[in-house]
Amino acid sequence: MTDSPILSFADPTLAHTPLNGLHRKLGARMIPFAHYDMPVNYPTGILAEHLHTRAKAGLFDVSHMGQAILEGRNAALRLESLVPGDIQSLAPGRIRYTQFLNDKGNILDDLMVARLADGDARERLFLVVNADTKARDFGHIGARLPDLTLTVLSDRALVALQGPKAGAVLGRHLPSAATMPFMSWRREQTGDFDLFISRCGYTGEDGFEISVPSRQAASFAELLLADADVWPIGLGARDSLRLEAGLCLYGHDIDSTTNPIEAGLAWSISKRRSFEGGFPGDRQIWLTLQNGCARRLVGLLVEGKVPAREGAPITTLEERVIGRVTSGGFAPSLARPISMGYVETSHATPGTKLHLLVRGKALAAEVTTMPFVPHRYYRGP
Repeated sequence: MTDSPILSFADPTLAHTPLNGLHRKLGARMIPFAHYDMPVNYPTGILAEHLHTRAKAGLFDVSHMGQAILEGRNAALRLESLVPGDIQSLAPGRIRYTQFLNDKGNILDDLMVARLADGDARERLFLVVNADTKARDFGHIGARLPDLTLTVLSDRALVALQGPKAGAVLGRHLPSAATMPFMSWRREQTGDFDLFISRCGYTGEDGFEISVPSRQAASFAELLLADADVWPIGLGARDSLRLEAGLCLYGHDIDSTTNPIEAGLAWSISKRRSFEGGFPGDRQIWLTLQNGCARRLVGLLVEGKVPAREGAPITTLEERVIGRVTSGGFAPSLARPISMGYVETSHATPGTKLHLLVRGKALAAEVTTMPFVPHRYYRGP
């Protein structure tokens, strides 16, 4: 759940995250991304940053994403009128991944929802949405749920600490965080830092997303970076890590023309929600679950050294176009090119041989299961 890059390098209206000065101090190469001036890599380079995150821990600035608290009577039930996720069953301190859908059952955005402790008979939910769509998302909530209070947390930064050493690193400063299970949330005070800690992320590794007041963001990031196991990581490695993990990128692998079933996200819709409905496009989602879909998002192992990137046509061996690549690149952990893309369902079986067309040349590829690299989430002691 990340966003589309903005391609204009001369946009004077770019926003800065609270960590912008630290990125420049660390020698980051900056690019425009989702209307923000963001680091794509540091002097270590994308390949080294990627492999370091898989081996130890990487620190990412994801402050451009949207954070908000939605609260009010029956807030969980009311949010279910916009998303197919089972929000009512979320226990306090737990997180769920879901999507905003349109009336066709297609994806307007994907988001994380954490349930906080109730306060004064008001249910409270912490939301994290994509940067490029956050204004639209918050407007959508406000228009559809006017009886609830939506507080946008524009005064908080967000960092992600990801990798097999992430738990040990954060545990050295906050021992209680080390044993938080995957998809749990808590608020903690350590030193002067007021932290919202989510044990989740978008690399396939164990790790955390940590919301911190903007005024404290640089000092908190420097505290973590002082650990020898932690490197700063830019958007380049963030994208290759999530691709290896088989995680969808909004605006590329999922958008308002795709539904959660064909995108392989049926696991995020519980039996209760698919049976009861009550969310936009519920009828279409039900029919797709019952009858299947015409296309599927698949993983593709590409032969050779040339990556097939977004937009590359996918064909049968007889050169009939059956789909297109939505994400692709070099996988540092596998030392080979990989891609994701939609193909006709009849060609989505793992092991199917296909071609990807790159500059008129047919690259051999094989459909494979995802993730490309196994997830290593911490499930608890």
